[in-house]
Amino acid sequence: MPDSAFKVLGILERVNEPISGEMISKELKITRSAVWKHINELRAMGYDISASQKEGYRLTKTTGKLLPYEVQKKLQTRFVGKQMRYLENTPSTIWVGKQICSEEDMEKMHGLVIIAEEQTGGIGRLGRAWVSPSGGIWITIVLKPRIPIDHVFMVTMAGSVAVARAIRKEYDLGALIKWPNDIFIGDKKVAGLHLELSADADVIHHCLLSIGVDVNVPLSQFSPTLQKDITSISNEIGHEVDRAALLARILREFETRFLLIESGEYDTIIREWKSLSCTLEHRVHITTMKNSFEGDAIDIDESGALIVRKDNGRIERVIAGDCFHL
Repeated sequence: MPDSAFKVLGILERVNEPISGEMISKELKITRSAVWKHINELRAMGYDISASQKEGYRLTKTTGKLLPYEVQKKLQTRFVGKQMRYLENTPSTIWVGKQICSEEDMEKMHGLVIIAEEQTGGIGRLGRAWVSPSGGIWITIVLKPRIPIDHVFMVTMAGSVAVARAIRKEYDLGALIKWPNDIFIGDKKVAGLHLELSADADVIHHCLLSIGVDVNVPLSQFSPTLQKDITSISNEIGHEVDRAALLARILREFETRFLLIESGEYDTIIREWKSLSCTLEHRVHITTMKNSFEGDAIDIDESGALIVRKDNGRIERVIAGDCFHL
């Protein structure tokens, strides 16, 4: 993103009234032709800027895109999102993250957020396709967590809590967590998370936490089969919302809980996850790679495993699989 263009944008936002190209050029110490060039760059990004020979330039509408500039000005975090990579279109933000991790110093990349307006090959849990049209939030957070490898699922738990809390605080919607990593409003899915990591023995090299939220996505964008099971924020409240504000809230909520994990406060995250769970104390059908069974979901442990009391009374610890509410 051209920094000079956003400096022009900053002036337009600050004055909140028409301002001449001459005044902008003097403040930034650039030519008036450069101001005109940056105005056109901003317009290409989706900003509506009026121009008048008599009055000058005026910002009349901000962009609807998830540009780093728009997210970061609302962010207020210590490290998550301080660096961002923005893409209009990509097969998958997690693949971009993998490439970055193979090429860059991970200590410097910690907290990097990769944002895409649209994904053509989004990846969900168990390698399943994740439909990611424009209007949603499709991100991957690059992390180098300083936690024991047997607690790595806590990163996903922190992300799930962050998304649910952000939706609740921004829109007063009763978002809940369905094990292992989906966010539901009522009986419909609105968001999902996916975690990949690179590790040797007990050393974590990096984690890639992908988050997808159906924000301003019309349900007509999805197949009739999917429409029965999903919803979007805009569908729930009846109008489109500020995606940049929601993403900034999610990143703030996540960083707070990630720092708790790194300080060893696992019980705090587990308690909050349980308080937001729509799976616990629910009858479930579990399908794993080995078998299928039904029972009552009674707990979750520090590794993220779901504890199920089967109909025969035996306790089963489910590390991975599909969970269906009955």
